[in-house]
Amino acid sequence: MKAIRLKAPGGLDHLTLVESPEAAAPGKGEITVRLRASSLNYHDYRVMAVPGSVADGRIPMSDGAGVVEAVGAGVTEFAVGDHVVSHFFPGWISGEPYLPGFETTPGDGVDGYARERVTVPDCFFTQAPKGWSHEEAATITTAGLTAWRALIVNGNLKAGDTVLVLGTGGVSIAALQLAKAMGATVIATSSSDEKRARLAAMGAAHTLNYKTQPDWGALVKDWTGGRGVDHVVEVGGPGTLPQSIEAVRVGGHISLIGVLTGRSGEVPTGALMRKQARLHGLIVGNRVQQQDYVRALEVTGIRPVIDSTFALEDIAQAFRHEESGRHFGKICLAW
Repeated sequence: MKAIRLKAPGGLDHLTLVESPEAAAPGKGEITVRLRASSLNYHDYRVMAVPGSVADGRIPMSDGAGVVEAVGAGVTEFAVGDHVVSHFFPGWISGEPYLPGFETTPGDGVDGYARERVTVPDCFFTQAPKGWSHEEAATITTAGLTAWRALIVNGNLKAGDTVLVLGTGGVSIAALQLAKAMGATVIATSSSDEKRARLAAMGAAHTLNYKTQPDWGALVKDWTGGRGVDHVVEVGGPGTLPQSIEAVRVGGHISLIGVLTGRSGEVPTGALMRKQARLHGLIVGNRVQQQDYVRALEVTGIRPVIDSTFALEDIAQAFRHEESGRHFGKICLAW
């Protein structure tokens, strides 16, 4: 079968399309999935772009969607022909987080889904939403589930709340859609006025350009009558966190889910204390949460925003498009 492998020392120029051994027949508790699509995430980008991040020859991509081709003995959750989507932490079925890193994450600690077939334990996948394309389903694994956990699981989002989302990547767009579906008001940021117009068309009540309005936290607070927002979906990290703390209400909730501006930096702890806000770091979610999210998608009718789709062999080109920051929503691979 065809697969993408990342050759040492890493970097986008070392992604190679190769012939790999065919997936084995499923054993007890396993399924074989004919993979059809994946979607790009910043996590995948760091794995590939930073030399030495993973083992030589690693198959990348944490997101995978496709069709069940065979099931092993004892499998009752899936049948041949089911459309399925991968889970980011295969061993984290339910309950509180316990994984300290990415040792079990496909495309990082173990081989991922940039290949034609895979045979794995059935807990590696869940059902995909009915009627979705494989590209749409592939957006659930990382970005979609992260937004769901940030707002619904950890944030207890309710109608009438106000949500601030940063930028127009996959997590932020999914969060905007979820917030609107739940009856919340959304404020959104972008460095592009063209993208701001698209955010407004999707239902954002207010948008701002963070490059021309660097002190945007105070502006967001003004738009909420001086109260501040109930939730912030914080994807930037140290470069944006001070403004997010300024924007959040007293007793509000900040989901720290990204490090786009760096992996460490100063945090205005005094301001955070005065706000008595909850700063909650999180990485994706568990399998039961993904199943809940899939049901919610089917009920609400939300469909992901897909910016563009590339062929599997054009994976490096796809990541360069992500690197450029021109995308709006998710970038996918399909084969």
